[in-house]
Amino acid sequence: MEKMVTMPIEYLGEVSIYLGVGIQVVTALILGGLVGLDRERKLKSAGIKTNILICLGATLYTSIGLILASETSNTADPARMAAQIVSGIGFLGAGAIIQSKGNVIGMTTAATIWVVAAIGFTIGAGYPLTAFIFTVTVLSVLTLISPIYGLLEREKNYSYFHLEILSHGSISNTVLGILDSHEIVLEDIDEEFENRKKGAKITNVYIKAHQRQVERLTYEIKQILRVKDLAYYPISNSFIHSEHKSSDSEPTEINAKKKVN
Repeated sequence: MEKMVTMPIEYLGEVSIYLGVGIQVVTALILGGLVGLDRERKLKSAGIKTNILICLGATLYTSIGLILASETSNTADPARMAAQIVSGIGFLGAGAIIQSKGNVIGMTTAATIWVVAAIGFTIGAGYPLTAFIFTVTVLSVLTLISPIYGLLEREKNYSYFHLEILSHGSISNTVLGILDSHEIVLEDIDEEFENRKKGAKITNVYIKAHQRQVERLTYEIKQILRVKDLAYYPISNSFIHSEHKSSDSEPTEINAKKKVN
């Protein structure tokens, strides 16, 4: 009769390999999904499915690697396993980072991918409860750090900005919804045709906000609406009600984002 293959699980000791891997897979599904849910709510590129797959992959690579090493009487090297997982995750992280016109975006998503892989490695090594503690910590960082931005983005540092968005068709209602979700003060919004035949429109949005808020806003608009082009400029309050906003004014070129000094 063959000896039953077992594996160690935190606080449970040696259990059947099938029970152990089952516990690990379910834990990876739950913990990867929790982190992915936070990313999904914030409309990030790496959402629930991506984070679950990353966590599952890291878990199974670690778990099966340790099992095969024990069956062949070889000493497993967890450090080498971790190094290989980190190398592979690096490609996903790099893909989540976008460099656009002087701005780097996606760093938090890339870091989340990296951490979820570490959570999967911890599960695969047989420490699901420890992985759960780290998952709670990661979610706390992603959720509870946001209010600190409010302290950095005080209203006295707010400025007026003019956003010019080039798109096909009307997008004003969607933009209003995004502004509302960011709790940004809208001063005015209007639309004008850039090319009637092609249905291209320029949406002019006038807001009062912190520059950090504007950068997050423009990134989210690009992600959700897939607009052709978008730029923003600092303006004075008087400009909002000036002749520059009249429908008879010359169309504004928006091929490049101007730097905000």
